Amino acid sequence: MTTPSYDWIAHHALVRGDKLAVHDLASGRKFTYREMNERNSRLAQALRDEFGITRGDRVAVLAENDTNFFETQFACWKLGAIFVPLNWRLSIPELEYIVGDAGPDVIIHDDQFADNATKLAELCDIAHRITWGPSIGDAASYEEVLATHSPLLESEDCTHDDILTIMYTSGTTGRPKGAIITQGMTFWNAVNSVEYYTCAESMINLAFLPLFHTGGLNVFANPTFHFGGTNLVMKTFDPSQALHLLSDPEIGVTHTIGVPANWLFMSQVPEFASASFPTLLAPAVGGSPTPVPLIEAWAEKGLPLQQAYGMTETSPLVLALPADKCSIKIGSAGVPAMHTSVRIVTEDGREADVGETGELWCKGPNITPGYWNWPEATEESFEDGWLKTGDAARRDEDGFYYIVDRWKDMYISGGENVYPAEVESVIYQLTAIGEVSVIGVPDDKWVEVGRAIVVLKEDEELSDTEIINHCRQNLARYKVPQSVIFIDEIPHNATGKVLKRELRDLYGQP
Repeated sequence: MTTPSYDWIAHHALVRGDKLAVHDLASGRKFTYREMNERNSRLAQALRDEFGITRGDRVAVLAENDTNFFETQFACWKLGAIFVPLNWRLSIPELEYIVGDAGPDVIIHDDQFADNATKLAELCDIAHRITWGPSIGDAASYEEVLATHSPLLESEDCTHDDILTIMYTSGTTGRPKGAIITQGMTFWNAVNSVEYYTCAESMINLAFLPLFHTGGLNVFANPTFHFGGTNLVMKTFDPSQALHLLSDPEIGVTHTIGVPANWLFMSQVPEFASASFPTLLAPAVGGSPTPVPLIEAWAEKGLPLQQAYGMTETSPLVLALPADKCSIKIGSAGVPAMHTSVRIVTEDGREADVGETGELWCKGPNITPGYWNWPEATEESFEDGWLKTGDAARRDEDGFYYIVDRWKDMYISGGENVYPAEVESVIYQLTAIGEVSVIGVPDDKWVEVGRAIVVLKEDEELSDTEIINHCRQNLARYKVPQSVIFIDEIPHNATGKVLKRELRDLYGQP
């Protein structure tokens, strides 16, 4: 049996076969690299021989986090097939569009989403289903499929240009786009992660972000596999459980990434006050701008959050804050990864000056070649090889970058650009604030003004006047929200990002 040069799991099965590769925390299952490679190989053989999957065919997965997720990805890797993880929080009509666009021949699902998978198979004419539980109806059992097929002896000889994954963007405006992620992008992302996050064989990564999301799959789960480390997989994020896992020295977690909401919710667990984190080397935060008070709360525990910036289309790492700069460059997303180029471009198309806000552009071997079945979107997103990210950023005199906000979340009040993340960070200084999101609403005089959507901590009281007065003391007048709405819960997507579109729909009227 030969070992393809790009098959990471097969390589580790030879070099460190007895090393623990994955631990599924919900089920308790553990697999070494040798065991994981055999399971990947059995699934690949079954997908090829029983279900007809060959190079370029798509295999979809609709399930919560599980070690089977990774096995499916690496089985596709062996075949040169394309892995399509699906966002289980989407409705059937939303998923119908995505599945119809990707055109998978097989959909693999867990028991929880069996009904949805069955419906999607009918709507999108998917020939085969595999369930992670016992076989039911025309769905084959995942474990039975593995048990009844021998390991694949000869994997496809893939290159870095082969498509590994189609990962669909959230579709906050318009229809979702399938970002193409190649094997090479996945490799370069792992390489880019080394310098700032000390990635190595010794990694023990806690994966709690959804694996259908680039943060869950590619930071730091796939880099952990690249370097031969161990992935601990949480089915879904629970702040108390995550805090316990990160602070337990016997478990020894070294790496994890969360969006700001994950770190916020963990900081609100009562045990946070006495927790310590003796083994954690790389506590990363990304997905959206992180409020400075949240960074400071973790820094006081001796654990400065290492901010990072990336997106689905960049596989995802673009910027990262070196660990020794966390207390010096608070609020910065860091500097470019070694193998990625970045620039900031103003609305009139020129290079932004130091301190000036513009749109972040990037290019490099970790950048998507485009969108699946959508050449128009690909053409619109690139200029001279540079990906236009849609994120507003600025650079300081030392070359450190700051993500100001999503370009589309910015609103204009009295002719001045207002970035909600800056306003939110100021409001978070008030200790009674559990969570806050700021949106722009129409105004007859100023065109748009800010509105703060606020969730208070339990048993806390705070008036809208107190919030607005605090903002007046700490922000320019045009940035101060003109109104405050108190609600019980701010909506998030499956990765923890605030769904500002929903907030604008519900609370965006004058």
